[in-house]
Amino acid sequence: MTSTPVIPPSLLPEDGRFGAGPSRVRAEQVAALQRTGASLLGTSHRQAPVKDLVARVQRRLGEFFSLPEGHEIVLGLGGSSTFWDAAAFGLVSSRAEHLSFGEFGSKFASVTDRAPFLEPSVVVATPAGSRPEGPEAVSGVDVYAWPQNETSTGVAMPVRRVHADDGALTVVDATSAAGGMAVDLAETDVYYFSPQKNFGSDGGIWFAAFSPAALERVESVAASGRWIPDVLSLRTAVENSRKHQTYNTPALAGLVMLDEQLGWLLEQGGLPWAAARTAETSGLVYDWAERSEAAHPFVAEPGHRSPVVCTVDFDDAVDAARIAAVLRANGVVDVEPYRKLGRNQLRIATFASVPPQDVRALLECIDWTVANGLD
Repeated sequence: MTSTPVIPPSLLPEDGRFGAGPSRVRAEQVAALQRTGASLLGTSHRQAPVKDLVARVQRRLGEFFSLPEGHEIVLGLGGSSTFWDAAAFGLVSSRAEHLSFGEFGSKFASVTDRAPFLEPSVVVATPAGSRPEGPEAVSGVDVYAWPQNETSTGVAMPVRRVHADDGALTVVDATSAAGGMAVDLAETDVYYFSPQKNFGSDGGIWFAAFSPAALERVESVAASGRWIPDVLSLRTAVENSRKHQTYNTPALAGLVMLDEQLGWLLEQGGLPWAAARTAETSGLVYDWAERSEAAHPFVAEPGHRSPVVCTVDFDDAVDAARIAAVLRANGVVDVEPYRKLGRNQLRIATFASVPPQDVRALLECIDWTVANGLD
């Protein structure tokens, strides 16, 4: 059996977590759990201590995103996939249009397209590694939806409102973008995410910035007589969010970690700082891949490349799976490609908690592995 090469310790990053699923959690976030555990975890989410925590998270999110006048921070149980179901029930009046350029955009499209109470969805799709030019105005569409960042492929999409004459909503999936990519929330009606990426928290909860028009849509759909499961009711989520709580008990550990991360990000300079940091760290990856003899960026158009999820293809002579295995054996983990993409590729997350020096170290480890660890 071939032994696994040992990467020189001097080359290793201080923190070897580069996952694009759950992201690295800073030590200070874990310490926040220890500080609050005795008095907060295991207590009622309908009492003041937990409601104060939720209110602080909502306030900090509003500050971080420069929440426009009249917009509200809404939260609910479940991840972004749960929000897709809730949006199908409670945001789409009749028909949705989706931009599909990866796994997650296509999943939301599938939800609304299969909903028996909605008309078939309009889906504008492009192959993995590319993106559509933008939404196509279509009569009868009342929700335009797409991801700001396609986690599966490393393609980013601008956030610009679709100015439709019939009051259609612009709904943006920001799960892997929120907290690491610049955005003007005035260009959206719903900007939703789970906090396990740039915000370094756990899944199992979603947050969204709702515009006044989106809040009105929630009310009108709820009043239409459509049957909506209570746990997926956006009206219920809005009502509870205004009370700084959720429909059922949330996972408090995730809220504590999110609160700590938001405090740190705001201290660093907020969203402008975070967006500049991810631009720097992702730039290191793309510049390295452009110079490499064995690798190249998967996303061909530089302007379409994600600043938070970098995908790098390797020539057939270089086994990316072997690189990932050697890195993992040396404590550098979760750089495997998205499982359904099926490419000879590495996927490297450069979320806000990932410092430039760790990215530089990772790239040195990859170079060392290609030179010494693939025989």
